Amino acid sequence: MITDLVMSVTDFVSLLNQTLEFAYPEVVIVGELANLRISKGKWVYFDLKDEHCSQKFFGTVFQMTGPLEDGMLLQVRGQPRVHPQFGFSVNVQAMIPVGEGSIKKAAALLEAKLRVEGLFEDSRKRAIPYPPKRIGLIASADSAAYHDFLKIIGQRWGGLEIFLANVQVQGDKAVAQITSAIEYFNGNGEQVDVLVITRGGGSADDLAVFSTEQVTRAVAGSRVPTVVAVGHEIDISLAELAADRRCSTPSNAAEQLVPDRNDVIKALTVTRKQMHSLAKNSLASFSTDIKFRRNNLDGFWNIFVELTKESLAQKRQLLEALSPITTMKRGYAIVRHNTQLIRSARQLQAGGTVTIQLNDGIVEGKINKVEVQ
Repeated sequence: MITDLVMSVTDFVSLLNQTLEFAYPEVVIVGELANLRISKGKWVYFDLKDEHCSQKFFGTVFQMTGPLEDGMLLQVRGQPRVHPQFGFSVNVQAMIPVGEGSIKKAAALLEAKLRVEGLFEDSRKRAIPYPPKRIGLIASADSAAYHDFLKIIGQRWGGLEIFLANVQVQGDKAVAQITSAIEYFNGNGEQVDVLVITRGGGSADDLAVFSTEQVTRAVAGSRVPTVVAVGHEIDISLAELAADRRCSTPSNAAEQLVPDRNDVIKALTVTRKQMHSLAKNSLASFSTDIKFRRNNLDGFWNIFVELTKESLAQKRQLLEALSPITTMKRGYAIVRHNTQLIRSARQLQAGGTVTIQLNDGIVEGKINKVEVQ
């Protein structure tokens, strides 16, 4: 005889949750959003439904990728659980709109919200270091975008330090990984000059991550200048609008971040030739100028010499006119007594001697008589 297993309600709920946790630790469900309700600005309640069924979900506003509306197609990752009081529901771990129509609607609602806050204003854009020395690259290591970026950087410039944060770039897990990578480079991670967030092209579902509120706010709030390069041209993601610079592809990002070394070498060669030509022309001009100045200096020197000669001749004539020798030639003499110049008869006495200097010689004599007038 088989005995029925009898248990309390609490034990049943606990056993059922253990079974669900073992069998379905995590589920991903896609459905149409219905009955969206936010309680106390924190808790989120909604249903996902299709043509046959409806399922309740519970989460927080922090898990929302942006404003949502009933009728959107939503993909939710969560844990199925039975609540002791509220019954069966799925506890949300991550959610993201899917389907081109829902993604565009969600992006439009979020863009309107963030534009009011000024997150896309040009005045917020910062200059990107050119070329940067250290780059923080947020991408999937397995993607063509990652390899294209490295290839172009190496071909054009090289010698840079590139630090990779390997993340998923699509799906609901990508949101947390990308925002965590941005926080890493802005926190205690590698100190870089610029952040490059990149992936290749894809469908609307593939690119939806880059129009979520979490990623867009993380890009806008980064202290490190940001470059977002998503390989599509038709629609621009909100992360691109919030970035300091938008690039059309990963390769384009590499081209804008660094110059082409070949172009730089050519420019330096042209500059060197121009400087050589300028130096040559300047030397020729200096040489001509020096010759001109030397000729002028020779002319000025000749004039100076002639003027000096004339001045010296005039001064010589004046000195000759004032010279005692000239005076003595006219019959005057210089009388000295014991080397003392005699200017008055009172300086002499009879019996003394004098020396008389004439124009053509010296005469010594004895004084016989002195008469003072």
